[in-house]
Amino acid sequence: MAKKKRSPKTLTSETRETRTSFTFASLHGDVARAVSDHIASIWFNKDDDSGEICIKDYSTNVMGSFKCKNAKCSTNRWTSKMVSIVIRGYPNNGYSATVFNQRCKSCNGLGTFTLDRQSYVERVAYRLEKWAGCQVKAPYYGEGKGLPHREDLCEGCKQGICWSGF
Repeated sequence: MAKKKRSPKTLTSETRETRTSFTFASLHGDVARAVSDHIASIWFNKDDDSGEICIKDYSTNVMGSFKCKNAKCSTNRWTSKMVSIVIRGYPNNGYSATVFNQRCKSCNGLGTFTLDRQSYVERVAYRLEKWAGCQVKAPYYGEGKGLPHREDLCEGCKQGICWSGF
């Protein structure tokens, strides 16, 4: 007997986001290229998710967009210029970067996140160069235009990581 194809509605409800944070090891090459004028080599630590063995850390924000996968929710998409990220430093120019998810203001479900790659690479590269003692220009953060940051919807705030929660 042939299996029935699932309808898009069923698939949507089954593919709701469950992750509260993300790592983007695939962007390591971009970060390495961005710091190559100042740092000879860096490495991405994909093993220390808790930050227990890092020697330094820094909380900042990146930009991105989110999609609510709840078919019954009135909110479809939203963007944020204040997506929480913690950058951790390890010996010998190692690093990790964890980006935290946000929840939908209408249904409280976790959003499906799309990262603004440029803001991520700029923020991570800047922090690595600062830690290496390089004289570098700070990335542009822009004016605080837009809706205020909602700590109750930010997974970084819930974990005490988001700098806006301090």
